[in-house]
Amino acid sequence: MTGKPLRILAVVALWAGVTALGGVTAAQAQTQSTITTARSCAAAPAPGYAACTALVRTDSGARPFAPAAPAGLSPANLQSAYKLSTAGGAGLTVAIVDAYDDPNAEKDLATYRSTFGLPACTTANGCFKKVNQNGAASPLPAGNTGWAEEISLDVDMVSAICPKCHILLVEASSASIANLGTSVNTAVRLGAVAVSNSYGAGEFSGETSSDTYYNHPGVAITVSSGDAGYGVEYPAASRYVTAVGGTHLVTSSTARGWTETAWSGAGSGCSAYEAKPTWQHDTGCTRRTVADVSAVADPATGVAVYDTYGVGGWLVFGGTSVSSPIVASVYALAGRPAAGSIPASLAYSHTSSLFDVTSGSNGSCGGSYLCTAKAGYDGPTGLGTPNGVGAF
Repeated sequence: MTGKPLRILAVVALWAGVTALGGVTAAQAQTQSTITTARSCAAAPAPGYAACTALVRTDSGARPFAPAAPAGLSPANLQSAYKLSTAGGAGLTVAIVDAYDDPNAEKDLATYRSTFGLPACTTANGCFKKVNQNGAASPLPAGNTGWAEEISLDVDMVSAICPKCHILLVEASSASIANLGTSVNTAVRLGAVAVSNSYGAGEFSGETSSDTYYNHPGVAITVSSGDAGYGVEYPAASRYVTAVGGTHLVTSSTARGWTETAWSGAGSGCSAYEAKPTWQHDTGCTRRTVADVSAVADPATGVAVYDTYGVGGWLVFGGTSVSSPIVASVYALAGRPAAGSIPASLAYSHTSSLFDVTSGSNGSCGGSYLCTAKAGYDGPTGLGTPNGVGAF
């Protein structure tokens, strides 16, 4: 495979002065724009393999938080922002595909859920299951602290959006497209109604041959659009997936109570290789356009996550690694997709059930919709963010 190495799409920061229950005000978010970060995974990977791009706050404002009041957006915040009821999804499975093992995944998930008053989700009660890329409980891959941060983020977001859903964590042996793709196939075989993929690589000439991993009619496959700003990554470019962009989310005095703008780091643009899906009708790109929909991703307005494998507990994460599992879980809240359906197409015929994001940019593209949010469809935020489950 040619092209850029795969990259896990997570940004992690420790916030000061923002409580989970109160949300994030515009003034607080502006203060956080001066944060400094360090990469969680410093080593450069071999071509075709992933390095996590998690960024941890290193500025003097970073500090640990008591478990009773973690910083970052809480489940209640996210449910409020996206007008979601937690009544749906009971017994349906949302799968998370990541590389390597997080040995503390179930234990950390328990802390997150108990802190926010969510029902227990354990192996013992049948809610949580962790398997390798072939679907077996053992042997599991080697542990990796960078990917463990991604895993904690992903399972916590499923919990936040669909607390009655079951969670299937499929851990690939490595971060190759072949192993991650095999894990997607396994997740579908084991009954997932939605599969979230928070990783990406630069597009490459043979990428369409890998689309078979992501082509699963009747199952919602979501993929992060990227964290490097304007530009397209794979597998978000695949015409078989829901490519999920990112926003900056703050509380406001509007009727909704929240305001969103396009996040400057979200990926978007026109694929170099993938054919345009029949349900996309934008005229500035003859091939597949990224993204389809979006959700919060800016680390300055990030989400609370609990992770202890190599780190100290409560963290705040951003990146389109946040938005992908959020949208996957909204699909599950809406119920099992119809057999043979193409879930990625649904939002295009239900735009009234989305919050249109009309301002912000993620790069330079001559002011076109491919990198600039506007009324209706645009690259960084797609058709918009969830307003209930009607678009899913």
